[in-house]
Amino acid sequence: MRYAVFSILSAFVLTCTFFTLFHLLPHDIEMAFSRNYVPLLVASIATTAVAQNDSKVDLGWYAPKKSWINDIGQVLNGTGTNGFLFNSSQLPAGVEYGTYNWCNMPHVRKEEYVKVNDEFKLVYVEVIHRHHKRTPYASNTFPKEAYPWDCNDQGLFYYGEPLNPAGNTSASTYWSVYTNPVNPFAVAGFNGSCQFPQITREGLDDSLQHGKDLYGVYHDMLGFLPDAINEKTTWRVSNNVITSQVAGMLIEGMYNSKDNVPLHVQPSTIDSLAPSYSCPAGSSLYSSYGVGSTASNWTAHLKATAPLFASLDAISGVATDSSEWHNWFDHYYDNLSARQCHAKPLPCNITNPDLCVTQEQADTVYRLGQYEYSFLYRDSPLSLQAAAASYGVFMAEVAENMRAVLAGRDSVVYRHNVAHDGSLARLLSFLQVETMVWVGMGSEVVFEVYQKEGKAYLRILWGGQVLKSSNPSLGKIDMIDLDVFLGYVDGLVGRRADKVVENCAE
Repeated sequence: MRYAVFSILSAFVLTCTFFTLFHLLPHDIEMAFSRNYVPLLVASIATTAVAQNDSKVDLGWYAPKKSWINDIGQVLNGTGTNGFLFNSSQLPAGVEYGTYNWCNMPHVRKEEYVKVNDEFKLVYVEVIHRHHKRTPYASNTFPKEAYPWDCNDQGLFYYGEPLNPAGNTSASTYWSVYTNPVNPFAVAGFNGSCQFPQITREGLDDSLQHGKDLYGVYHDMLGFLPDAINEKTTWRVSNNVITSQVAGMLIEGMYNSKDNVPLHVQPSTIDSLAPSYSCPAGSSLYSSYGVGSTASNWTAHLKATAPLFASLDAISGVATDSSEWHNWFDHYYDNLSARQCHAKPLPCNITNPDLCVTQEQADTVYRLGQYEYSFLYRDSPLSLQAAAASYGVFMAEVAENMRAVLAGRDSVVYRHNVAHDGSLARLLSFLQVETMVWVGMGSEVVFEVYQKEGKAYLRILWGGQVLKSSNPSLGKIDMIDLDVFLGYVDGLVGRRADKVVENCAE
C-alpha cells in the first residue's frame, strides 16, 4: 500500500514540476520543452509508478552530494586543485592511495582490498575501466605547438595473421610515424613521432601494473581467477585502438601470456561500450542542458570565465570564435593535463615565449573540468534519463551477464572492459554516484557478485572502494541484494535492453 501511495505522490510531483516549468519558461523555450520533453516526462511518471508498485526499487534521480566540485562559487573563486593531482602517475610521498590522480586513478589492489565474509562465495566479476594515459587527441592540440612530442620509445603493433585454422605467420610490425620534408603541408598541433592519441610508454607501464594489481587480488588473494587464460576469462575493447594498446599490456601484467588472446569488440555502429549506437533522444537530452546548449545554468560558468578563455586563446592561437573550444573546457583540459601527466612544460605562445599558461590558470581549468562533468552527468536532473538511454545497452549486458552465470548458462566468470571517460561517466551517472568527478586515466569500476545459501549479493567498487549511490534503493552498494540492482537496471532500460530503442527514439 505504501508503495502505491509513494508512486502516486511521485507522479504528482513530476506533474507539478512539468506544469511549473511549462508556464514559467519563455515562449520559444516553452514550445521546445513541450515538443521534446512532454513524452519523456510522461514516460518517467509511468516508469516511477510501475517500479514503486511492482519491484519496490526507486528509479528516481537523486542529487549528488554537495562539495567544491559542484559549487561554482568555490570552483571560480578557489585556488589549486583541492588535493587532486595532475602531474604524475606516481603519488608523492605521504599521499594516501585512493587520492584522485588524473594521470593514474586508483584501482583495486591487494594493499587496500577489503575481503568480504568467508561465508560468501565470489561467483562473478566484471571490470570496466578507462584506458591509461595518452597523448592528447589531435582535436585538442593547438593550431601550432611550440615543442614536439615524440614516441620513439614504443611501438604500436598492427598486423593480421591467419587463424582457425592457423596458416602462415606474420612479421611483428609496428607503426613508425614520420614527416617527409618533401611534403608541403605542415602538420597541425605537435610535430614528432606520436599518434594523437596514442597510449604513451608511461601509460603502457601503468596498464601493465593495473593488470598485475587485479591479478594480485582476484587470483593470488581470492583464488578466483584461473592460473591461465581459459574459457572463464574474456577481455573487451572499443573500436578506438588506444583501448587495445592498453589491453595488451594489461593482459601481460595479469598472465604473462605468450599465446594469442582475442579482444572482443562490437561493430562500430552499435558498440555499447564506447558507446556508439544511435541514440538521438539521449544526445538531445545532453545538448538541451549541457555542451552547446543555451541553458543558463550551463552558460553561466562560461560567461564568468570569458577572461580566462581570452588569456588561453592569446597563448594558444585558438580562434576566439571557435565554438568547440569555448562551449566547455574539455579541449584545454585535455591539452594541459596530457602535458603535465608526462612532465612536459605548460605551453607558451609560439611567437612570444614569455607569454605562457601559468599553473594557476591550469589549475582553474582543472577545477572547471570537474564542475562540468559533475553537472553533465549528475547535477542535472535530466542526467539519469540521458545516461539510461545512451548507456542502457551496456548496463543491460552487465545485468544479463550476471543472470547467465547464476543460471549456469555461461562459463565466463571474469569479464574485463577497457573503455573511455564517456563510458565511465555514463556508468557512474546511471548508478548515481554520490560524488561525481571527471574520470581520470585508468578509472575503474568493478562489479562483484557473491552467493550465500542460494541468494546472490552485489558489491560495486569504484576506484577500489565501495561505491556510494545517492539513490536510496542502491545506497552504499556493499553486499546488497542482487535483485535490487537487477530491478533498477530493468526498470530503467528493460530486461535485455528492451526499452532502450524506444528510449533512444526522438
